[in-house]
Amino acid sequence: MNYKERIKTLMTVVLCLLVILSFTGCGSSPSSTSGDPAKNASDLSNTLVYAGENTDTINPVITGQSELVSIIFSGLMKYDVSGHPVVDLVKSYTYDENSLTYTFNLRQGVLWQDGQPFTAEDVVYTYQELTSDKTLASSILDDYKDITNVKATDENTVEITLSQYDAAMLNYFTIGILPKHLLEGQDLTTSPFNQNPVGTGRYKFVQWDKAGGTVTLVRNEKYYDKIPNIEKIVYKTVAVESTKALMLQSGEADLAWLNAKYAKDFRGKEGFTNYDFKTADYRAMSMDFRSAFWTQNKDSIGVLNYAIDKEAVVNSVLTGQGCTAYSTMQLNAFGGNKDADIYPYDLSKFAAEMAKLGWTKGRDGIYERNGQKFHFKIQVRDYEEERVDIANVVYKQLKDAGVEMEIVLVTKFDWNSGYDGFLAGYAVEFDPDAAYKQFITNGSSNTMKYSNPAVDNILTQARHAQDAKERKRLYGEFEVAFAKEPASVLIAYLDGNYVGISGLEGPDTKRVLGHHAVGVMWNIEDWKLTKK
Repeated sequence: MNYKERIKTLMTVVLCLLVILSFTGCGSSPSSTSGDPAKNASDLSNTLVYAGENTDTINPVITGQSELVSIIFSGLMKYDVSGHPVVDLVKSYTYDENSLTYTFNLRQGVLWQDGQPFTAEDVVYTYQELTSDKTLASSILDDYKDITNVKATDENTVEITLSQYDAAMLNYFTIGILPKHLLEGQDLTTSPFNQNPVGTGRYKFVQWDKAGGTVTLVRNEKYYDKIPNIEKIVYKTVAVESTKALMLQSGEADLAWLNAKYAKDFRGKEGFTNYDFKTADYRAMSMDFRSAFWTQNKDSIGVLNYAIDKEAVVNSVLTGQGCTAYSTMQLNAFGGNKDADIYPYDLSKFAAEMAKLGWTKGRDGIYERNGQKFHFKIQVRDYEEERVDIANVVYKQLKDAGVEMEIVLVTKFDWNSGYDGFLAGYAVEFDPDAAYKQFITNGSSNTMKYSNPAVDNILTQARHAQDAKERKRLYGEFEVAFAKEPASVLIAYLDGNYVGISGLEGPDTKRVLGHHAVGVMWNIEDWKLTKK
């Protein structure tokens, strides 16, 4: 090949490359939002990459509260900055005390994210599933047990009638509404919809890359309220806590909830901002009352509190980002009854109470009663470092006091393998009635089968009490009754430590967050993102 021919060949190659690059540039331009959103996902200039929790389902009825559910779906009501329910998919509502009926006047012109109109029939379908589908497996079903009838009086009006007054009902109307036209006749638990959700919320589902662990969303340009500033969200499903910190450090994530130790490493670090929320999220050793050990020894659960230095757990594992726990609702506006704080850290008191219960130390220093050692197994998810660290500290403290708490590391909690409990997390951030389904006998969220007639009576009364002062009095009674005969050994409340890149503006720390600090995106429509 002579010199001219080589030059001609080289120019042809260069021209081809330029054509290819020109097409690539059109597809990834920061201002381009047209075409297939999935193809535009490589443009990260206005894309929030969020290192979130693992999930396998995005459906408000099945999943419950999660960041993804909260931004894809919307409910009749939503929570404001103070955690109070305000209108969302409805323009207005009324409540008739005589008929115990809520009447909701729906917004008009709302569209599902597939373009179909949202109507009253979607609301009826959702609430009928929650109240009438006997095959539905969901932890939130007891929130809706007082509903007796749901009907659409026209395409923009829904009436929901109760069997009796329910003080928390407006809170439960915040659940995301489901599209009847996509789900009617399907099994909600197994429907493919759960991996391809369609809502009416601020962001629209695009794709779920299971292999890559990413869920891609784009803002809903036809959202009925304020359209978010941030165009896309790439939600990365990340289980391991250390991985989230590494992703932030390397630029692979823009925002993540970190445990207190990892969050501390970013404080004052150039290019990052720490957002410290208060949460109602507590950690506890939750006992399984189906196990043989606790069936025989449930009288000895509460006494364990005397042997645990909870302040040491807060200072070491949480680096001071939290507080000691004595009640499941002590950070709720209706809770915080100090009369329930009956277990100070006191090893002498622990020994005295163990003696009263008939426990004596064996030659190995472990307490025994009726020929049985005080030994129980607690399962802890191995990828949650903060829980593993809490469990290890508590294990050492109890062992020194004469109790063996065996830690079993698992990848997923298993309620049917004979463990004696698990290192639990839970939150009552909104209405205190959230405790009802967890602690009422046979409650829909009562996985550990706790049963206490006094607690049943108090929680039932509080759910149906109309006076706020009376409810607060009753929840104070619940806290005391629960402390005297607990379902779990409460250890600590966690602060919600988020870290974001400095170009992110808008996360509002005035909101109290829930379990696993869920709720950070409550005002995401106001967020702004600037990437260099």
